[in-house]
Amino acid sequence: MAPEVLQFFVTGTDTGVGKTQVSCALLSLLKDAGYAPQGFKPYESGCASLKAPSDALAMREAAGSTLPVDALCPHRFKAPLAPGIAAARLGREPDFGVTLTAWKGLKRGTVVVEGAGGLFVPVDSKRDVVDLIQAFRLPVVLVARAGLGTLNHVALSLEALAARKVPVRAVVLSRGVPGRDLAERDNRRYLEARHGVEVLGPVPYVEDPRKRRLAFRRALAPLVPERARAR
Repeated sequence: MAPEVLQFFVTGTDTGVGKTQVSCALLSLLKDAGYAPQGFKPYESGCASLKAPSDALAMREAAGSTLPVDALCPHRFKAPLAPGIAAARLGREPDFGVTLTAWKGLKRGTVVVEGAGGLFVPVDSKRDVVDLIQAFRLPVVLVARAGLGTLNHVALSLEALAARKVPVRAVVLSRGVPGRDLAERDNRRYLEARHGVEVLGPVPYVEDPRKRRLAFRRALAPLVPERARAR
């Protein structure tokens, strides 16, 4: 029997917290469990090549997908800025209808959507990432730094999502730099107790890319049903 459809929106408390690594790990787990997932990165900026957006292509590879880039990443910008700001500098307004059309082509199946930066990063002149989450009606996987400062960032993000009645499936803590952070030991326990949310990780800093991918897969395994993982 085919597994049920699973869908997630991966967002972060900030930029550079590990959203793409989380998205790719989750997609690879879903693929291995037989879900035939797709990754969707509707807005990507900082593209060295507009024909080859690195985050969207990494997600496509993790999913084992063969869909064209335009279906998986309809809005792409070279400037390493918020998508709405990058578009404004070009005198452009990203067409939200294009975003919705691309989403409708994917939403009946298992999919992992990745946002851009944090919740209030603009994707056009009227909408932020949080508006995108609300429009797609998906549960959120919130990615945050593992160490000092994350309690405040996670609390603010959870409060904003709760105000929109957006369900949060899990918070993922990730360490993006080497070294020791005294706050890291207590953050997971505190967040779970204070906010009643499942917290995964912290994913340790590992320099080797292959070992880091494996660390993210281990942390995210609870998001894939055990019966599916056993396939």
